[in-house]
Amino acid sequence: MAAEPPAPDADWAEIDRYARSFNAYDYWGSLEKCAEVGNAAKKAYDADGTLPRSLDNLRTCLFFEQRRFKHFNREPDEEEMKYIRALLEAARGRLERGTTLWRPKPT
Repeated sequence: MAAEPPAPDADWAEIDRYARSFNAYDYWGSLEKCAEVGNAAKKAYDADGTLPRSLDNLRTCLFFEQRRFKHFNREPDEEEMKYIRALLEAARGRLERGTTLWRPKPT
């Protein structure tokens, strides 16, 4: 599950594929919980630039953003991509340092 995140300059198609490689609906057990995690992280990032610490939450956020833009029927614009690229880089950092901070799958 801890596949290599796309390069920082990856196009949306590559990011989309990576985001879908982790099914956060299945991981969290519901759309609602996935949305709760994804929306809370986006709100924190918009407020002060903080990102989730755990790889499972980072992957959840990437998955949720992919689903968000699928629902909007468009690709993220340049400003929206800043958050998505920050998530990717944070995930890459966790994997490179071996500090994924995975939590047990919620039940």
